[in-house]
Amino acid sequence: MTLVRQTSPHARGPNRTQQVMKLVLLATVPGLAMQTVFFGWGTLINLAWCVLIALGSEALILNIRRRPISFYLSDGSAIVTAVLLALALPPLAPWWLTLVGVSFAIIIGKQLYGGLGNNPFNPAMLGYVLLLISFPQEMTQWLPPLGSETGADGHTAVKSFSDALFTIFPLLGQPINIDAISMATPLDVVRENSSLTMKELWSVDPALQYFAGRGWLWINMAYLAGGLFLIYKKVFTWHAPVGMLGAILVMSTLFWGGTGSGSHGSPLFHLFSGATMLGAFFIITDPVSSATSNKGKLIFGAGIGILVYLIRAWGGYPDGVAFATLLMNMAAPMIDYYTQPRTYGHKKPNKGLPKQP
Repeated sequence: MTLVRQTSPHARGPNRTQQVMKLVLLATVPGLAMQTVFFGWGTLINLAWCVLIALGSEALILNIRRRPISFYLSDGSAIVTAVLLALALPPLAPWWLTLVGVSFAIIIGKQLYGGLGNNPFNPAMLGYVLLLISFPQEMTQWLPPLGSETGADGHTAVKSFSDALFTIFPLLGQPINIDAISMATPLDVVRENSSLTMKELWSVDPALQYFAGRGWLWINMAYLAGGLFLIYKKVFTWHAPVGMLGAILVMSTLFWGGTGSGSHGSPLFHLFSGATMLGAFFIITDPVSSATSNKGKLIFGAGIGILVYLIRAWGGYPDGVAFATLLMNMAAPMIDYYTQPRTYGHKKPNKGLPKQP
């Protein structure tokens, strides 16, 4: 019998990349549902708009590069980038802000380097950081979570789909005044506090309920559940998330500062507020831009956790997941170089090219 000579790999079956992307999208559903519950329809509208921009931007560049459009769009990577960026944006971010961020993430952060598998940085975080630095006012206009009140007129989280739609796309109707109802996130409130004890702060600010802030606890719990599902499905290993969460736990314990006005927040506050769980299970686990060995993933995640806490406590931004991820993306090649596992038949791991005699 004649055997067909083929190059490796010889495994046959459905598109593995497409399967992974579908699982990642499925795992974001609990967190997406919680964000919609607490912050209104804007999250879903932003998500749909982000996906359209991502697919259009990717198709445009693929056409320019003369690559098969349907083949590359079907792997789902552009949709995942769009969804992760949409989940990180304020719920009523204007349409043009989303257009700039997503198109930059796809065109510059991904396709400029050659497409999926070649990008040294996480594309979604590149787009987010661009927006945060360029448009800080629009990127900090978060709505009060459901059940919280802000302002003398008692505005609460936007519940109407039409209000959210017209605010994101003002040309379609009458937008609401974001400045009148926007409020700081729990991380920002704690970071800016310098006079009240933590107990007093929690009692006077309606967003600071439970130990991580109203809404943010449940959102982070939802992303934690989705992340555990991905670990169960072996989409990625536990090393990077545990490294990041462990580092945040250690740093927040060491520099907690008790309950006085100089406190940076409790360990539980830092673990279940902001984008902690989204970052730990959906951002830093990107297989392209992170470290590859198990030991390297632990170091990679721990480095991100340390940087996240440093930025939250003493940096210029209330949350630092995006900045920490991009900084550690730059360090990933060096981490891989020094954490290569020992291969079978060798006494020591191979670290780069052999020395020349």
